[in-house]
Amino acid sequence: MPNIKPVSDLRNYNEVLRDVAVGAPVFLTKNGRGRYALIDITEYEKTQATIKLMGELAKGRKSGEEKGWVSHEAVRAYFQEKTNE
Repeated sequence: MPNIKPVSDLRNYNEVLRDVAVGAPVFLTKNGRGRYALIDITEYEKTQATIKLMGELAKGRKSGEEKGWVSHEAVRAYFQEKTNE
């Protein structure tokens, strides 16, 4: 069940922060509507890394569609050549 609190609860921010954990964000509402989410820094960093990875994968897919795909044999040969250098 999501942990939802009014933003006014930040007056006692230690209590609000105590409820924040990995996988358990605290959602803050303002005027009855969702406004903010407090998440653990580990979860934030993981989310940012995932977004970056997804962006790189999208660039790779676009490159493959525009310039043609490389076979897995060619990729393997490329990296084997790199490790032998």
